[in-house]
Amino acid sequence: MSPRPRSTSDEEILTAAARVISRVGSGRFTLGDIGEEAGLSPAGLVQRFGSKGGLLLALAEHRASGVPGRFAAARELHASSLDALLHALASIAHEVDTPEALANLLAFEQMHLDEDGFHAHALRHARTMLAEIRALLDEAVEAGELAECDPDDLSRTVQTAYTGALSTWAVYRSGTLDDWLRGEVEAVLEPYRA
Repeated sequence: MSPRPRSTSDEEILTAAARVISRVGSGRFTLGDIGEEAGLSPAGLVQRFGSKGGLLLALAEHRASGVPGRFAAARELHASSLDALLHALASIAHEVDTPEALANLLAFEQMHLDEDGFHAHALRHARTMLAEIRALLDEAVEAGELAECDPDDLSRTVQTAYTGALSTWAVYRSGTLDDWLRGEVEAVLEPYRA
C-alpha cells in the first residue's frame, strides 16, 4: 500500500516557517506555531523534518536554493539587467515588512553560523547571490547600461550594500525595505551607469 499523498508541500511548510519566524523569532517559535500556519500537526512536522532543528536546517537550505529562481524570475520580468538586479534583490527580502520581522529573520540567518550545516547553506546563499549579481552586471555592461568596470569589485560592493541596507533600514525606518534596498544599490551603481 502506498503512503497517502501529502496535501501540503515541503515548500509550503518552509514558507510558513519563514512567516512564523519573521513574526515571533527563531528562538521563540514552536512546531505548533508552524503547524498552525501550515495546516499540519507538530507530529506531522516531526515526521517530515525529524525535529525543530531539522526544520530550521531545511529552511536554511530552502532559502539558499531559492536564490537562482528569484534572479531568473526577475530576468523574465525586466528587459533591463539593472532593473532585473534591483527586482531580484528586493524579492529576496520580500517577506520582510517591519523592522521586527527583519530582526527576527537576520537572527535566524546568524543564529547557527557556527554550525557546519547552517554555515554551509549561508555560504552557498552568499556565493550564489554574488554569482547572480555578477552575471547581471556583466549583462548590463554588455547591453550598454553600465560603463566598463571591474565586475568582481562591483558585484561584491553591490552585495555588501544590499546586506548593509538590511540593517540600516531597521535603524532608520524610512519608507519600505524595498525602496530602501533599491535606493542603496542604485547609489552604488550610479557612478557606473553609461
